[in-house]
Amino acid sequence: MSGVLYCVGLGPGDPELITRKAARIISEARVIFFPAPEGGTSFARSIADELFSPDVEEHPIPIPMEEEQFAALTAYTEAAETIGQFLAEDTDVVVLCQGDPFFYGSFIYLFERIDRRFRIEVVPGVTSMTSCSAAALQPLCGRRETLTILPALLPEDELVDRLTSPDPFVIVKIGRHAGKLKRVLGRSGRIDGARYVSHASLEHQRILPLAEAPEVAPYFSTVIVPGNRLLDVC
Repeated sequence: MSGVLYCVGLGPGDPELITRKAARIISEARVIFFPAPEGGTSFARSIADELFSPDVEEHPIPIPMEEEQFAALTAYTEAAETIGQFLAEDTDVVVLCQGDPFFYGSFIYLFERIDRRFRIEVVPGVTSMTSCSAAALQPLCGRRETLTILPALLPEDELVDRLTSPDPFVIVKIGRHAGKLKRVLGRSGRIDGARYVSHASLEHQRILPLAEAPEVAPYFSTVIVPGNRLLDVC
């Protein structure tokens, strides 16, 4: 016998977008892990704050806010070891993840490190991509269109090559790459109609034409590039 590891997707930030299943699992949890910047407040925890039981045991996973990836990966390795100890003692563990755990989610780094002897259940959440689409009132794709998702950190020339298709695109992980994306979409002839969305579902969300977006965007930013043939295929 061993405990069960539940990873719960929290959605983009609005607590009302937490699913009923996720809310139940969090409220019943006795041990909860969540990512948190070193010395800072955990956004994941703040989304689910009202669901925490008064006697829950909390375990922040301190994630260094620096470019070097190895430091963050070390934090996930250490967290996986601690989680494994709880599971081996027949204690269920809940891990919180912003958005959806398997869509660019931080849980992926833990998932790769958890011993597969343990049972793992993943509760999907509203993705950043779909929340941005809803906020901007911008359909993602229809009928025969093919939606492509790209990380903004790809090299500029590779992004240009990929954006030659008339189909729609969603570009994630904008951050310091916002200026580069303006150049890329300008070179590709796709900047007209491209929408920039930051902090979707929150009070301070921003929705702008990409041409008017800041050169350095917040981490929680997405660009939606509509397809050129939606009306032809609907």
